[in-house]
Amino acid sequence: MERKERNIDVKKILDPLNPDKYLRYLGLPTLFRTKRTREILSVNPTIIPQREDSQEVKVTVHEYNADKLEVHEFEDIEECHRFLHTGTISWINIDGIRKADVETVCNHFGIHPLIQEDIMSINQRAKMDEIDNILFCLLNMLYYNERESAVEQEQISIVLGKNFVISFQEDASRDVFNLLRGKLKIANSRIRQATADYLCYSMLDMIVDHYFIIMEKLGDHIEDLEEEVVRNSNKRTLARINNARKEMIVLKRNISPVRDLVNGIIRSESDLLDDRTTRYFKDVYDHIIQAYELSENYRDMIMSLQDLYLNQVNLRLNEVMKVMAIVTCLLAPATVIGGIFGMNFKNVPLLEDHWGFWIAMAFMLVIPIWMLREFKKRGWF
Repeated sequence: MERKERNIDVKKILDPLNPDKYLRYLGLPTLFRTKRTREILSVNPTIIPQREDSQEVKVTVHEYNADKLEVHEFEDIEECHRFLHTGTISWINIDGIRKADVETVCNHFGIHPLIQEDIMSINQRAKMDEIDNILFCLLNMLYYNERESAVEQEQISIVLGKNFVISFQEDASRDVFNLLRGKLKIANSRIRQATADYLCYSMLDMIVDHYFIIMEKLGDHIEDLEEEVVRNSNKRTLARINNARKEMIVLKRNISPVRDLVNGIIRSESDLLDDRTTRYFKDVYDHIIQAYELSENYRDMIMSLQDLYLNQVNLRLNEVMKVMAIVTCLLAPATVIGGIFGMNFKNVPLLEDHWGFWIAMAFMLVIPIWMLREFKKRGWF
């Protein structure tokens, strides 16, 4: 009976469908010890993540043309359906994502189911699609957490149609479009005179420009780390350098694919894009190229910080070893003289002399002093 129970326990431990049950018995070191590392490296496109529905959904609609601007706020998602054919340009911003609401809006505005899946996705790579006369952009807005010194991201989906732009945001408490809302209130502003594709350009431009703000704060953080490494570095400094390196991975992962997104819009021949607006997208492309190059520079700086930290550690170790070597050299004459006079022979010079002890002590002092003078003269310390 005991043998049967033992076999059952072993089978549970070695269950191939549950590797976590038996990996702990192997005594392997944990590769990813921080939650942040797991968040960065846990992206698997073959697994469809399940997005939880937002508890609250807020709909804000900016309906405008060159002569007027009307701002509407709703909690019922179906209220925005009437802005499909109004003769004006409508910016429908939906804060909070629910699957039922996304399907309702997309079905009403003729948005393809593949785009609906992308809107509901999590940790998606920035991309641009053009399906059924709808231009879709998906990318991340970035924020910098001062307290955690971490880059936070929020996925935003932008759908451009004829005379409307729909944006889906995850967090209702923050975005980067306050300046855009201010421009919409100005009657003679360019955005009020232009078409919906210019509104899409303005949104992408503000998202990309905000990347530079994040990189500026990361740059200040790197400068602080550099000063800390030079002045007083320790193991905590190395941990901070590693954390900064992880944040640069997040930053670069979000910036790099946006180049392809903007380039796809520039190369697109969609009727939704006016030729006069394409030159503005080229300006966004220039900015994202500059942001990518800057992120590469920051990455090189962090790698240099790691080398600088290791060099500082080696330098301190060399200083310690040099002091110990000098002390050893200064004690060597006393050790040799003491050893000579401590030999068990009957006829040792100066052994019976009245001044023998003091002569030996004099040699033990004079020789180290002479050695110190020579070390100093050679510049060894």
